[in-house]
Amino acid sequence: MVLLDERAGRYWQLNSTGARVLRALLDGDTPDQVTDALTATAGGVPRARVAADVHGLLTRLAAARLTEPAPAR
Repeated sequence: MVLLDERAGRYWQLNSTGARVLRALLDGDTPDQVTDALTATAGGVPRARVAADVHGLLTRLAAARLTEPAPAR
């Protein structure tokens, strides 16, 4: 998946996991639901690590102004 920032003319290429995260969120899943789904298929990767990776992706996309920041929990 490739995202285009039309304002800056920059492209962001997501790997398959990043694309899966973004698609699930666009379909209405919460970050916690995405984390749970990824953890179930991550081959033993601890949930805390998966959650940190999901949060990191969302933080970077928001910092690049490609998404809106997630509301505080």
